[in-house]
Amino acid sequence: MALLSRKLLIPLLGLVLAVYFYSGGDEFKPELLKGKRTIVTGASTGIGEQMAYHLAKMGSHVLITARTEEKLKKVVAKCLELGAPSAHYIAGSMDDMVFAESVVKKAENLFGGLDMLILNHIGDFYFNFFNGDIKYVRKLMEINFLSYVTMTVAALPMLKDTNGSIVVVSSVSGKIGVPFVVPYSATKFALDGFFSSLRQEFILKSVNVSITLCIISYINTESALKAIGHVVRNPPSPKEECALEIIKGGVLRQWEMYYKYEHIRIPLLFRDWAPQLLYSFMTSGLIVENVRGFK
Repeated sequence: MALLSRKLLIPLLGLVLAVYFYSGGDEFKPELLKGKRTIVTGASTGIGEQMAYHLAKMGSHVLITARTEEKLKKVVAKCLELGAPSAHYIAGSMDDMVFAESVVKKAENLFGGLDMLILNHIGDFYFNFFNGDIKYVRKLMEINFLSYVTMTVAALPMLKDTNGSIVVVSSVSGKIGVPFVVPYSATKFALDGFFSSLRQEFILKSVNVSITLCIISYINTESALKAIGHVVRNPPSPKEECALEIIKGGVLRQWEMYYKYEHIRIPLLFRDWAPQLLYSFMTSGLIVENVRGFK
């Protein structure tokens, strides 16, 4: 019992300290984004769409991308209504690395440079037991990971010129192993490994390009509600607020951003200090019997 108490006390103390230090950062000012040249991927719906609107209101130039052209046209029109000095789109699939590079090239042709690269797109995923489909894992890794790397490499010369920012939208599933999203979780862990390591290399080489890894929880996007709404007990957080917090994290050049903070940091502390309790914590939030194939 005493050992269990100590295991609980340490993460709780860590949480208190983390909240204290996390809340003491620089102040976000929307005017910092006025005139900035930005790319937002996965921006036809959900969090990406909301980020495009926030950036437009703040006076940023916006280039958005996703697969569905008709949806992108509507987002671009609204961005212009909201005050974006310019808004453009390019439609295509991120399983094609040539297309991924072309998005960055279009930004260069349109804007003459780049200040912020926001990588937010994901491939279609299922919420179920892993079925052993290696081809699917490979394709999801191309979309959710390799295209992020491809776009980063292509954009880096422009970002170096502007001391710009790379914002990588990830998930709690990229920090903690979560059941029923095995391939998706693998791609998000890959993002953490690559971009956290790249950040360290930038520091060693004095490259003044920030990398913000955004760890987000269950958000009320259409895709998330469709995929996991019938299984997750807790209510989702609003995509509009999540999008704004991601932008703030990028502008303030934070290493990592958590939304919602308490939904992420508590499980991470349990992961490090009490992994058995973490399993109970995670599974208690799921209606496991609603997962197809569960017996």
